[in-house]
Amino acid sequence: MFHQLDLTIAIPVKNEEINLPRCLAAIGSGFAKNIVIIDSGSTDKTKTIANEWGAKVINFDWDGKFPKKRNWFLRNHTPKTKWVMFIDADEYLTNDFKEEACKKLEKNNKDGYWLSYTIHFLGKPLKGGYPLRKLALFKTGAAEYERIEEDNWSHLDMEVHEHPILKNTDIIYSKIDHQDFRGISHYALKHNEYASWESSRFLKLLPNKSTIAQLTWKQKFKYRLLRSAFIGPAYFFGNFILLGGFRDGARGLAFAILKMAYFTQVYCKIKEGKTGPSAMQGVT
Repeated sequence: MFHQLDLTIAIPVKNEEINLPRCLAAIGSGFAKNIVIIDSGSTDKTKTIANEWGAKVINFDWDGKFPKKRNWFLRNHTPKTKWVMFIDADEYLTNDFKEEACKKLEKNNKDGYWLSYTIHFLGKPLKGGYPLRKLALFKTGAAEYERIEEDNWSHLDMEVHEHPILKNTDIIYSKIDHQDFRGISHYALKHNEYASWESSRFLKLLPNKSTIAQLTWKQKFKYRLLRSAFIGPAYFFGNFILLGGFRDGARGLAFAILKMAYFTQVYCKIKEGKTGPSAMQGVT
């Protein structure tokens, strides 16, 4: 069985009254020493729910520049615990994850851990497709998320695709259950925002060789593919054919098509930012 870790779990939120109760219930009372909610001006019952569960609530008001929510928290409210882990409100810790995390953190021979997640789509977890992993658990003070100077060129107040800069890492293979009960409309809206961020990020990276050198090999590979209109079909082929997305039948096909459309959208926004009359604000 797992035991309480010297760990702070930080949950960045905005209007998460639907997902947050289950997220906090899944963490439970015996796993982490502290739970912190970093709230971006929620107008629903998010903060009330957090208080009812005994979590600490910190208000975050983004000024459109660096740092965003996670780095701001690490700099201004540095946890007193040995470890810090970031999860989203639609991510639910499982007992298998807690047990594996306890075993690996006890060894204390790594600075950070990549976390593994299930992907739910149309009400069920997907069996195939690309694995979802994020570097979201690390020693306090060992890292920050990569620095990106934004100057208001996106509307995302939290690090989404950025990773902490760490080399001494391992993987926790037991999966966190990633679900979102807000539906396909919310999914589409968020991925339009993500596509704008990805394209702007790509264009800002082009002249900056020192920043490119800090990317993971997966990030470097993705940014090479983003130069081509074939990135969408390449993702579809890899996800649906090579990695078994076909095992999920119609759901797997629909998911692969949506993700193919997302990467195609990123490519188009990159081309628009380079040559179109409506080039994105702040991109040079």
